[in-house]
This record gives sequence, structure tokens and C-alpha cells, in this order.
Amino acid sequence: MKTAIDKTVRELALEDPSATRIFETLGIDYCCNGQRSLREACASAQVSIDDVLDSLDKARREAAQTDDRREWQVEPLASLIEHVEGTHHKYVRTEIPRILALLEKVCAAHGGNHPELFDVRETFHALAQELGPHLMKEETILFPYVHKLEAAASGHGAAGRAPFGSVRNPISMMEHEHDNAGNALRDLRERSGGYAAPPDACASYAALYQALAAFEKDLHQHIHLENNILFPRAVAIEQGR
Repeated sequence: MKTAIDKTVRELALEDPSATRIFETLGIDYCCNGQRSLREACASAQVSIDDVLDSLDKARREAAQTDDRREWQVEPLASLIEHVEGTHHKYVRTEIPRILALLEKVCAAHGGNHPELFDVRETFHALAQELGPHLMKEETILFPYVHKLEAAASGHGAAGRAPFGSVRNPISMMEHEHDNAGNALRDLRERSGGYAAPPDACASYAALYQALAAFEKDLHQHIHLENNILFPRAVAIEQGR
């Protein structure tokens, strides 16, 4: 039997959703690089594994007391898709215009003293341009077919023949694009110095970095729900497992 130390970060996040908050705080990637063991992830993040285990245990106990978690591994995929679209897709579409406007304002005011802001702007622009089509492909191609798969598995009609063959094909594309997004998030964090506003930062500068940090956190959770729960469950349904 695996100990928590030897389980992958993905396994721990699936077993206990409250673990994702701890990983987020410590900079441990649980969405795109969730295949690493907790031991490896802690070593990479240069954090004490004992402290992480204590934090995970505390978060687990607190979550058990509030009991407000959704069990996405067992709830209908239709419900999970509704949650992803209504929460995370909506968030991305709402926040991107706000962050782009803040970037323009802050670059104009502080770019002379902080040229790294132009790198942040360039990286976020590229990420925003990729996320728009990405969300659309999920909503118009992948998710509708997953709905059909789940309905067929429950005896309500047939999924029909998909133009893309196996559901694995669009999922593979989405995962590749998630990897690109994960790389962009790491670049943003590095270029911004961990979203730490400098001493001469104005309120808009501070608001920009707060918005980028929140965007990173939401996108990590978004990718986790899809990569680690929604996609594997859809493949399992198609394979009749």
C-alpha cells in the first residue's frame, strides 16, 4: 500500500480536493505535472515534506468539518461539465478583458522602470489568444460528445459515430493545449517575480498582480478537473469500463 509520500500529486488531489489549496500555496503543480510523487514534488518546490503532510492533514480535517466538497469522481459528468463551463470557463472569459486592460494601463505607467511588464503582457496576450479557441472547442465539440457518451452508457440513446473517432483524440489535443497553458503560467510567475508588486507599484499595478495570481489559481483548478477527472472518466465510459 502506497504511503502519502509515494503517491502522485494527482492521486492526492483526487483523493482529497482540499489538497489542491495546499499545493497551490506551495507552488506544487498538481494539474499538468501531477504524475510526480509527493516526495519528488516537494523536492522540486524545495519545501519540507513533513510540513506538507501536516498541512494536508489539517486541510483534510477542516474540509471534513465544513463538508462542502463536491465528489466529482462520482457525480454525473454532465454536472461536472456544467460546473466547468459555469465556473471556470466563465471566469476565464470575464477576467481576460480585465487583465488585458490592466496590463495596458500598468505598462504605460510603469514600463519604463519595470521592463519585465512588457514580457508579462506578451506572455498573457499569447495565453489569452490560445484560451479562447480552446474553450470553444471544448464547448462545441468535446463536451457535447461526452454528454452523448454518458447518456448512451445510461441507456438513453446512442452516442453515434464521432467525426474525430475516439474521444481520446480531442482529449489528447486539449491536454496538449493545457500543457501550453501551464507553461505560460510558469512563465508569467517567473517574469513577474512571483506576482510580488515592487515598492513603487500603484494600486493598478498591485491589482494586476493580484488578478494574475488569482487567474493562475483558477486555471490550475480548471485544468485539474479536466485532466485528472473529466477526461479519464470519459475515456473509461467509451471503453465500457
